[in-house]
Amino acid sequence: MSEFTNVTVTKEANVYFEGKVTSRKVTFADGTSKTLGIMLPGEYEFGTEKAEIMEMLGGEMTVLLPGESDWKTYKAGESYKVPANSKFQIKVDKIADYCCSYLD
Repeated sequence: MSEFTNVTVTKEANVYFEGKVTSRKVTFADGTSKTLGIMLPGEYEFGTEKAEIMEMLGGEMTVLLPGESDWKTYKAGESYKVPANSKFQIKVDKIADYCCSYLD
């Protein structure tokens, strides 16, 4: 899906890591939400409350998922799932464009 229809977009950005990671929340009519964001080059650790699916829209990121010992690189068109209540690490060498979906 390259676009969303009938949604509400929160204008204020979520800003993390001194502005190197930003996202905006998109809320659907059924109350579900996603965030659309950009990560600049750097190394990051994120925590989850809900399970997430990270979909790569552009660029790439190398990820160490919870319980894994090997880093894996994800590029545009690929995605990965992160379990609820966990932490994961990301390395970005060039700008990464992503969509994060939150699961119940």
